[in-house]
Amino acid sequence: MLTFKYIALSTQSVGVGPGILVLKAVSVRSSHHSAAISHRRVAIVDYRGSTVLDYFVKPTLPVSDYRTNVTGISPQDLESDNALPFDDVQSRVASVIASKIIVGHSLWNDFSVLGLPHPAVATRDVALYRPFRTTLRSNHVIGLQTLMWHLMNRQVQKEHVVPLENVRAVIDLYRSVETDCEASIAAGDWPFLLPPENFARCYL
Repeated sequence: MLTFKYIALSTQSVGVGPGILVLKAVSVRSSHHSAAISHRRVAIVDYRGSTVLDYFVKPTLPVSDYRTNVTGISPQDLESDNALPFDDVQSRVASVIASKIIVGHSLWNDFSVLGLPHPAVATRDVALYRPFRTTLRSNHVIGLQTLMWHLMNRQVQKEHVVPLENVRAVIDLYRSVETDCEASIAAGDWPFLLPPENFARCYL
């Protein structure tokens, strides 16, 4: 197995303009307005969990609510030397993920906020892995926190939802089932469910 082909990806977003925080590109509406999605952090690790990149993204519109108690993101983070313009981050991520197999949780959200579609056959989405759904007897997307606790007896997102922690969790979770997962794929039995139809544009 060529482990260098595998990377794990996670993003975090906040709301800009009227409205409130948006996490993982799931729109959350206020009572009167909808917040626009604004990508604010991205992290990628390799097969062993070592950091490949971890950037904040400079805001181009006023951030309506950082929700620092949840995200851990502060205004200072988005003004730091580790914060880059979105176009720069997008270009760097595109270079890293090219020809790679991407592991993640609800990857359609990450591809959407990054504006970077990826071949579906080169994804390993733990949120869509059928055996996990069967084990936990769920017909719906199971949160990463729940997956890690029930399947690996490990707590994540205890204080904040941090992309770097998330990617290390998903790569560990994938590695725990890698042999069975890849054997199914090699046998022609794709072990993942389909992502939401309205995110079809995120896959090639």
